[in-house]
Amino acid sequence: MHTREDEPRTDVRTLDRQAPGHDPAPGRGPTPGPHHGVRPLARRNGPAVAALTLGVLGAVTSIVVVGGLFGVLGLVLGAVALRTARRTGTGRGTANAGVVLSLLAIAGSVLAAVLLAWYADRTQPCYRPDSFRQYRECVQQQFHRG
Repeated sequence: MHTREDEPRTDVRTLDRQAPGHDPAPGRGPTPGPHHGVRPLARRNGPAVAALTLGVLGAVTSIVVVGGLFGVLGLVLGAVALRTARRTGTGRGTANAGVVLSLLAIAGSVLAAVLLAWYADRTQPCYRPDSFRQYRECVQQQFHRG
C-alpha cells in the first residue's frame, strides 16, 4: 500500500532553483512559480508583418519599377500597423522596418523610372526595327558623342 511517507519530500526553499516544469514529487504537477525561459504567447500585429513583407518585396522589385506599387501598399499598411502598435504595444519594430523598406522601394522605383526615361530619351534616334546590332551601335554612338 502506498502512503504519504513513501513520497519524497520537497524542500520549499529549492523550488525556484529547479528546472522549469521539473516535478520533484511525481503526481503533484509542475512546480509553482514563474518558469524561466518560457515566454507567454505574444499577440501579433498582422498589418506590421504585411508591411514588412511588402517592403521587402518592393525593395527587391524596385529596379523594375513595379516595386513602387508594393512600396505604396507597404507604406499604407505600415502606418496602420504603427497605429495598431501604439494601441496594443506589439509590432512597432516590424512596422518601422516595413515603413523604411517601403520608402526605399518607392525611392528606388522613382530612380529607376527617371533613369529609364533618360535612357529612352538619349537613345530615341536608335529605335528602328532593323536589327539589334544596329541598335547597339547606335546607342554606343549616342553615348560616345557626349
